[in-house]
Amino acid sequence: MTEEPVEYGRDRLCCRRPAAAMRTSYSQRCLGPNVYPEVPEGGWGWAVAVAFFLVEVCTYGTLKSLGVFLQDLMEEFGESNSRVSWVFSICVFVFTFTAPLSMMLSNRFGFRPVVVMGGILISLGTITSAFSSSINDMYISVGVVSGLGCCFAFLPTVTLLAQYFSRQRALVTSVASSGESFAIFAFAPALFALKKHIGWRYCLVVLGTFQASVIGCGLLLRPIIIEPEPLKEQENEQSGTSMSSEDSGVTSLSTSNEDVRTAGAENQAEAGPLRPSTSKLGLDFSVLKDGAFIWYSLFGLFATLGFFAPQLYIIELSKSRGVEAGVASYMLSVMAGAEIFGRLSIGVVLNKVPCRKTLVLLGCVILLCLVLVAFALVWEFWGLVVCCALYGYFMGTVSSTHIPMLAEEDVVGIEKMASSVGVYVFIQSFAGLAGPPLGGVLVDVTKNYGAAFYSCAAGMGLSAICLALVGPTKSGMCQRPSRHEEEGRSTEEEEKMSQDSGQSDFLEVDFRHAAHRDHVSVI
Repeated sequence: MTEEPVEYGRDRLCCRRPAAAMRTSYSQRCLGPNVYPEVPEGGWGWAVAVAFFLVEVCTYGTLKSLGVFLQDLMEEFGESNSRVSWVFSICVFVFTFTAPLSMMLSNRFGFRPVVVMGGILISLGTITSAFSSSINDMYISVGVVSGLGCCFAFLPTVTLLAQYFSRQRALVTSVASSGESFAIFAFAPALFALKKHIGWRYCLVVLGTFQASVIGCGLLLRPIIIEPEPLKEQENEQSGTSMSSEDSGVTSLSTSNEDVRTAGAENQAEAGPLRPSTSKLGLDFSVLKDGAFIWYSLFGLFATLGFFAPQLYIIELSKSRGVEAGVASYMLSVMAGAEIFGRLSIGVVLNKVPCRKTLVLLGCVILLCLVLVAFALVWEFWGLVVCCALYGYFMGTVSSTHIPMLAEEDVVGIEKMASSVGVYVFIQSFAGLAGPPLGGVLVDVTKNYGAAFYSCAAGMGLSAICLALVGPTKSGMCQRPSRHEEEGRSTEEEEKMSQDSGQSDFLEVDFRHAAHRDHVSVI
């Protein structure tokens, strides 16, 4: 084994370290966790932000662009709207349903290998779907395989990104999540033009090859450890004390070591999420006891009904309203362009508003609900363009903030985000499974693509009600005190009354003594 000289110390005493150890140390510095004394508000977090941008392009961006192939799949396999829409529904369901599995694997093996595996599955599922002989084959390839890959790639990346930022978290996550909007803006017209030359099957092969870039994004994910400075100083002092104790023959330092560990725990609690969870499952199911989290999860459940169906049916809705097929594909681009502005603006607004951030999100959800209703009422080209722009804008504000909002103290806080995000997205999965098929059934029954938008509006309206209850529940206004708390309060009141009665008895006795002394003195 080759050795390389290493100089250290004041006298530069030379020793030799094995080259393998040097390479191990170098790889540890490049691939190991980043250690900061506090949340860095950047640093390697910018590389994670770029990775998240590309992951958004390859997951949500491509998934919402598949509406370009809706009519082709119906004609190729002779299926109805509702049957074809199950391809996207199963993908969304698996995407969200396997969120706890994704977070458990991330907490057990780290973010990097899970995201790399996700990139492999996404690419594999999309490419194999090009060779499908029936719609059932696409249920497996796109629905299950690609859906699982999207979950493995998306959740660990957004969770790690939130840990690199604190004050700028809302702004950075909003900008990075705009990758979804850029993908829809570019992919919709590009895929529509490309399939005319090479067909929809080869388009899926090209798309799946591009999605393999998620593998490189996974390699950029370095975990973060926050180790406050006071803890480091105490450890250095402790090591110095240990050396002097060895020289003087002192061998017992258990008390001081315990103090250092206690101080370190206190510093770690103040700094927020410092190290990966030590839970066996890697998930914190105790959040299900939090009323605010329950209402927020119900908000996400109902809001998901309006997240995917509009992008899936907007092209066919436009064609049914007299818009040419080539022009109708640009409706997705209008949505995507407006969504970019929505994502950027909401990040700036949330960084400056003095009120609860959930209230800002509530306003955006209410306006989004009204826009979904307007889709079913508009019958002209420019009306559809305005609706697409408004929907894209408010969709950008909601979709880019509803998951990072978990890190805010209004919901669960940054310390519980890594474990609660899996539970939150898992609850969303059932609406993701029902949303597109429900719209498809309404379209098949009414023969009107506008009917699909009514189901989206209904779900968004229910989500607004649930989100409005998060704040009062968090502040305790909607919580009924438990029996244990009531018993504790009654016990405290009894003790207080007994203390007051004791003081009054004391004063009464004191007054009697004083009166007796005055009487004796008069006699």
